[in-house]
Amino acid sequence: MEETLQGLQIGIDNMWLLVAAFLVMFMQPGFALVEAGFTRSKNTANILMKNLMDFSIGSILYWIIGFTIMYGDSIGGFIGMPDLFFMSDGFGDNYSDYADLFFQTVFAATAATIVSGAMAERTEFKAYLIFSIVITVVIYPISGHWTWGGGWLSQLGFHDFAGSSIVHSVGAWVGLAGASIIGPRLGKYGKDGKANAIPGHNLALGALGVFILWFGWFGFNPGSQLAAAGTDNAVAIGHIAVTTNLAAAAGAVTAMLVAWFRYKRPSLSISLNGALAGLVAITAGCDAVNPMGALFIGIIAGFILPFAVEFFDKVLKVDDPVGAISVHGVGGAFGTLAVGLFSTSEGLFYGHGTKLLGIQAVGVLAFFAWAFGLGLVLFFILKKTNILRVSKRIEEEGLDVYEHGESAYN
Repeated sequence: MEETLQGLQIGIDNMWLLVAAFLVMFMQPGFALVEAGFTRSKNTANILMKNLMDFSIGSILYWIIGFTIMYGDSIGGFIGMPDLFFMSDGFGDNYSDYADLFFQTVFAATAATIVSGAMAERTEFKAYLIFSIVITVVIYPISGHWTWGGGWLSQLGFHDFAGSSIVHSVGAWVGLAGASIIGPRLGKYGKDGKANAIPGHNLALGALGVFILWFGWFGFNPGSQLAAAGTDNAVAIGHIAVTTNLAAAAGAVTAMLVAWFRYKRPSLSISLNGALAGLVAITAGCDAVNPMGALFIGIIAGFILPFAVEFFDKVLKVDDPVGAISVHGVGGAFGTLAVGLFSTSEGLFYGHGTKLLGIQAVGVLAFFAWAFGLGLVLFFILKKTNILRVSKRIEEEGLDVYEHGESAYN
């Protein structure tokens, strides 16, 4: 009887992890639709191709080496011991090995695809393939080891349950480095330095993509519980689903209100990104905050979002076509810090002092320095080798035909 119950528990836990991973994998078309809808039709096939390839290449490379760099035996708390193709004996002996590998693979693909949005409409396809490889094999798994792999940040007590910083901010800070070095799209800034709007071609696609991402996030956050059998896991999964949903909803409503007040219109694009900002922000502390805390995290994330977009667009002159840096970078950094404020067991607002807030701040700075710093090096090299940006003619006429020989619309 005991053996039967144990087998049932193993089956439930494994199936939950796999179903959650399937949901996260479904976020990939969500990202593709958001990016395609928020950009111009002449680059749609290029965008879809990038999202297809970063998942495909990332899946292979994360299996070959990325997973063990992230989760292998720690070397000084900085990096896991690499193990090509899991050639060491033992992998697969544990019932959860393959499910864990697949679940973590879809997370790695998310970090890579965030960069695509920040650098859309002017990046050479081969350059995108190169930096997708570097993110999947080096940047993401090493910084991921610091936390989920048992490295130095986890030893400090850093808390990022499902990846506000580990996944989202890392992708965004690499994207910030890339967008800074590649420069803005043609026509984005006038001679006087004023930013010009370059509207996306299909907000319906963008909205569908956001709804898909919102849906997939119920695999991203609740799935990070990593088990479903037993009362404790069942309660935790329900709790995380509620906090996740509340933050997303609050982010959307708040961003809409800010846009309505500031721009005299309830902007759909800003409201959609507000929902994503709420989702990114709650990801770090979805297990640690109560529903009221989640609501406030979503409200603050939705409020910050429009101002962050303006800051990068008009002050720093960083051209981010889909707002990825503001959503995933700023939203992820805020959400990580918010754990130190709203955690019911360790947060400042619940009488537990500033210790966790300080640890969270260390983590935010570490992820920024790592991802942005390596991103600058990577994109500087790509720029110097003349493979980072397409020519003026290709950018003006569209990447679809020149890069891929086909168009998304005929």
